[in-house]
Amino acid sequence: MEKNNYYIHNANIINEGRIFRGDVLIQDGIIKDVIRKHEGVDDLLFDDNTVFVEADGKYLMPGVIDAHVHFREPGMIQKADIASESKAAVAGGVTSYMDMPNTLPQTVSVELAEEKFAIAAEKSMANYSFYLGATAKNLQELSRLNPSDYCGIKVFLGSSTGNMLMDDPALLEELFAIATLPIVAHCEDEQIIKQNLQHYTDLYGEDIPFSAHSAIRSREACLKSTSTAIQLAKKYNTRLHIAHVTTSEELEFFDHTRALEHKNITSEVCVGHLWFDETQYDTLGCRIKSNPSIKSRNDAKDLLIGLLANKIDIVATDHAPHTWEEKNQPYAKSPSGFPMIQHSLRLMFEMYYRGLITPENIVEKMCHAPARMFDIDYRGFIRKGYQADLVLLDLNAPQVVAKDNLYYKCGWSPLEGTLLHTAVLKTFVNGNLAYDAENTDNPFNEQVCGKRLHFNR
Repeated sequence: MEKNNYYIHNANIINEGRIFRGDVLIQDGIIKDVIRKHEGVDDLLFDDNTVFVEADGKYLMPGVIDAHVHFREPGMIQKADIASESKAAVAGGVTSYMDMPNTLPQTVSVELAEEKFAIAAEKSMANYSFYLGATAKNLQELSRLNPSDYCGIKVFLGSSTGNMLMDDPALLEELFAIATLPIVAHCEDEQIIKQNLQHYTDLYGEDIPFSAHSAIRSREACLKSTSTAIQLAKKYNTRLHIAHVTTSEELEFFDHTRALEHKNITSEVCVGHLWFDETQYDTLGCRIKSNPSIKSRNDAKDLLIGLLANKIDIVATDHAPHTWEEKNQPYAKSPSGFPMIQHSLRLMFEMYYRGLITPENIVEKMCHAPARMFDIDYRGFIRKGYQADLVLLDLNAPQVVAKDNLYYKCGWSPLEGTLLHTAVLKTFVNGNLAYDAENTDNPFNEQVCGKRLHFNR
């Protein structure tokens, strides 16, 4: 491993609601000091083992923590794997991720989770944790999990990739009664979806248009399921996180008056649901088919308003790659989900470029809030003594998303042809320079390996 002492000089630091000019000193993977320019920065001495990085007024922020990804390993590595997608993550400024359990085999036991941790310890360039999935057969094992070791328990109230549906009322009651970790819920009502699908099958046979997806995976399905999960959480005082909120109406379920640390029920929005809307099904088709579905333009606008009003607490990706051969099929055969982790931060800054959100809010919702929400130890902030997970950005470096600049194993993106104005220049993981865009021959330092996330619960 190369030395990981760095002095980042003359950056615009985005952190804890402010932007200020300053320097950051990294020693042994830890943020040793954060110095504002008026504090005599240029007199600070450091030894010859420290690499000097001139930021020249570029923007420095904490690494993004993505609480919702599907890296597909084990069992579906034709789509993606931990090595490939963690490379895409650090290229996009994501330094930590939490991976979902709908792999093959499904991650439904401590033994299977630890097998994934072992793979990540060897292959992941970013820091990592893994959810365990709830099933009818593993509730007692889930009740005995050490809360400091795992990010949470994933429950699918609506079916999606991997067929981990769990919608039996009695079993859901038991899960919410015994859970010692946060429950992260995919909320769609299965019976409503089945009825809607049958209706459109009767209309179109096998030629259902992709534009019907938001009517099949409907807002009513989301509302009913989200309401059910929240009622159970309130009944048993369970820590609940609603994944990928997609409708304006669901915003009414969430409290914006409490500080995040005092919320027992939290929520997320995914970047794709902020960026795309159902008017694009005719042009993008299978590329933006996801569960829950992308809905109306008004929903997308309201979700951003809800994010800024703290009804929605974090931004994630639901990064869910499939091969193009799998994806590029008629509606009923095309799996839901698309890759996003390489571009999520840049898309959020594209919204800043359009005057819709501030850099401070982006950092709050993608870095600070995930760290606080999941009680992650010493990450998510630029603070002395914290792990040096950092990202250096150029906010004026336009690039069109194209196949030749993608790092996803699946090799495609719904954003191809989109102009993004922000570039990730450097990504530090635990103080190691994992990604350096200036090294055009090979921007990745594949000797860098992330660490297992720990939770202060």
